[in-house]
Amino acid sequence: MRTVLIAMLCCLLPTACTRSNDETEPTATPVATVSTAQARRGAVAQPYTVYGQVERGSDSQQMLTAPIEAIVRRIDAPAGSEVHAGDRIVLLDPSPATRAQWQAAVADAEAAAQALARAQRLRADGLGSDADVEAAQSHAQAARALRDSLQQRLQHLELRAPVDGDVERIAVNVGDLLQPGATVALLSRRGAALARFGIDPALAQRLRVGLPVTLDTDSGGPSYSRPIRSISLARDPQTLLASFLVEIPAERMPMPGQPLRAQVSVDSAHDAVLVPYAALLDDAGQAYVYVVKDGVANRRDVQTGPGDGRQIAILRGLHAGETVVIAGGTALEDGMRVRNP
Repeated sequence: MRTVLIAMLCCLLPTACTRSNDETEPTATPVATVSTAQARRGAVAQPYTVYGQVERGSDSQQMLTAPIEAIVRRIDAPAGSEVHAGDRIVLLDPSPATRAQWQAAVADAEAAAQALARAQRLRADGLGSDADVEAAQSHAQAARALRDSLQQRLQHLELRAPVDGDVERIAVNVGDLLQPGATVALLSRRGAALARFGIDPALAQRLRVGLPVTLDTDSGGPSYSRPIRSISLARDPQTLLASFLVEIPAERMPMPGQPLRAQVSVDSAHDAVLVPYAALLDDAGQAYVYVVKDGVANRRDVQTGPGDGRQIAILRGLHAGETVVIAGGTALEDGMRVRNP
């Protein structure tokens, strides 16, 4: 009897062990929590940031120079000052050499006038010739012209603003001895002016005249838009950039030396499939998104187009109306089940 029981137990033990191994609980399928958005059709333009400054041409600048050798007595409007037409910017005094020159010119003019009068009297008395009178007259005219020129220049030692504008630069200091024609100050005329912006030559070839440019202000005011006036593909020898010109209105004129910043949209798409930038992922240079259908996320390689930092155009690989993952995509694997929070 004991032998029969032992045999039965031996038969049951393998069965029990086998059942224990076969009845293991099944593993749950992982489900990721993601946020999604729907691809849609629309337009987008990709902005590029460019920098520039007001183009200082002959029509926008006024240069004040010393009319004669002089000494700087006072600077009334330092660099950065706002001035109106007629405001004094720098006051000059004639130098000792100029004073001596002026006194000599006055004396020479008086002596020449007296010599002319004497030559005319001698000719009237038959003691002089017409040639003597003509020579005296020529000398008198030259002496008078030099005196008048010096006198006129001495009357312009108060250097005043010829137009409304801003003092861009003062090139002298009080006490400096200036030679005739030396630059004293540079005045920027108020009114519309041209600003030149540098841009990559490859992008410059895709610009066109009339394309709007959005200019930013450092003063806290709102941005404003101006059209491109002209484009130059010639490279600047220092920056190696091409350039374009934009007209800056008078009321937006920056302070002298202030740089300008602008946004220009070179690339644009008008009827493209758009997705939020957050949906775009990258795998060794290959852009892709996760497309959700029936609760499953599948990887989809795509070709991208222009974007503005908020959304980007998908040129190939996605259709409008499809649902893409915009948050949680970095933790996904192809074919993983997903749910919205």
